[in-house]
Amino acid sequence: MNSSAILPYPIEPIAELPIDDHLAAALLSSMAEYGEQLHGRRLWLACSGGRDSLALAALCVQLHQQGKLPFLPQLLHVNHGLQTDSGIWATHVANWADAQKIPCTVLHAQVNGHDEQAARQARYDVMRAQLNQDDVLLLAHHADDQAETVLMRLIQGAGVNGLSGMQPWRVQTQGAHRIILWRPWLTIQRTSISAYAKRLKIPYIDDPTNDGGDNVRSGLRRDIMPVLAKYNPNVIDNIARSAQLLSDAQLTVSAQAARDMQQTAITSLKNTSLQLSSAQRVLNIDELQKLPLYRQRQLLHYWLGQDEPLPPAKQLVDDVLSLSKRHDHDHQTALFWQGRKQSYTIRRYRQQLYRLSNDWLTWLKIPLIEQTQTLSNTALFDTNLTGTNLTGTDITGTNLPDNKPVSIMVRSSKDFTWQLQMMPSALAQLLNNDKGEIALDTGLIKISPLGRKQRLQTALASRPQFGKKLYQTSGISLWLRESLVVVTLISISAENGLPIELPLLLLSPFDSWLLSADHSSIHSDTEQLAKMIKSKLIFNQTL
Repeated sequence: MNSSAILPYPIEPIAELPIDDHLAAALLSSMAEYGEQLHGRRLWLACSGGRDSLALAALCVQLHQQGKLPFLPQLLHVNHGLQTDSGIWATHVANWADAQKIPCTVLHAQVNGHDEQAARQARYDVMRAQLNQDDVLLLAHHADDQAETVLMRLIQGAGVNGLSGMQPWRVQTQGAHRIILWRPWLTIQRTSISAYAKRLKIPYIDDPTNDGGDNVRSGLRRDIMPVLAKYNPNVIDNIARSAQLLSDAQLTVSAQAARDMQQTAITSLKNTSLQLSSAQRVLNIDELQKLPLYRQRQLLHYWLGQDEPLPPAKQLVDDVLSLSKRHDHDHQTALFWQGRKQSYTIRRYRQQLYRLSNDWLTWLKIPLIEQTQTLSNTALFDTNLTGTNLTGTDITGTNLPDNKPVSIMVRSSKDFTWQLQMMPSALAQLLNNDKGEIALDTGLIKISPLGRKQRLQTALASRPQFGKKLYQTSGISLWLRESLVVVTLISISAENGLPIELPLLLLSPFDSWLLSADHSSIHSDTEQLAKMIKSKLIFNQTL
């Protein structure tokens, strides 16, 4: 089977053919620069079968043959199925690789959409899934690609970060998976690669959609770059040099923003857990406003863009800056941002800014269910969603299981788990105290959602409160108010055998408030028990 898009050269070994010193110098120079990072890592080469990627693969084969390249990358070709000849192209790449004795894997991708961006995203997704942790993906992007990228971002209104273009070495993370993108040819022009491919008679695929003009990049390549070259024949090299200068400037800006964020992000001991990876990021508005206005913008740009491959739009940064400067007590305002990895809601509560992932906000709406944990002087039972005895351990003796905390699940999903944890040894000490202050021969710990009409008295209040007053006194943000539980001790009175309910703690996923009680005779023990109960939020996966 043949395809008219494949140049009509025979597939022949190229290892012994003349090498291109200019292209080789660029690859070897980049390899020397990133040699330490490359050491011990598996290398792949994204190979569409086009001129640029086959030329880079050919150069790797030649340099490896000469002993100048210590590794031979494995080719990755993605078959989108978007073209009639896609299957023929995949077979052609595999046959060419076989002739060069270079490993090749053909992957199949399902494209969600019809534009070039959708196809590109599908390519990267399927290649990323193929790569192991910290593998390196070698890409054949060159100076012309860089110039087109910078112009695309310029007409889109990008800032310093966007105008710095593609980076020669970039660590890319998605969830807990981390790979490296390596582009050694960003200083090489397309004409040099074309001349090399022609000398070697490489039978590359000339995809007719590349210059079709049906997207911004191909339109710039076909219509704009030739016009710019008339004004300055060095336009491609000049734009690539500007991108490098802007990249250096971006490193300086990012370093300053990172230092500013260290002073501005919520980092006090009490609120350290508020920084919940990509799910929740928090800034102190008072500290933010101490900075000059331009650094406030830089910091918000840096803060919002954490965990995302592409930065936020200037309009979003301006809107968040305006939100931080409001002096009213309206905490209902919410800004929305659809990032590449996640969607986010940006809110303000009191003097703090929150960037909340919408996955996190959805988790906060999962209904809470009342449950109990049995305490006795013979055994400790853990309901843990099933209500069965998970320990069967005598807590009065020394048979405690390495004093591991007993956990009660409060709310769980594939992304987050919220648990309460209690130490068996501490509970055993309380159950067997001989002070006469509390008779806990048998008791229950009850975990229940805070009722809308339930009155509680925290240590911060002089009398019981409920509703909005309780939220304000305790500083509970709007999106956490449906995620409050009350931990209550139910004990049996030593005098009349009747149950006594003693509220111990009000808990959110991040904080706890000790509750007051009128039972002064047992106050010290209930306070002790309250301190034994810890709230633990587990991030099951990095979003």
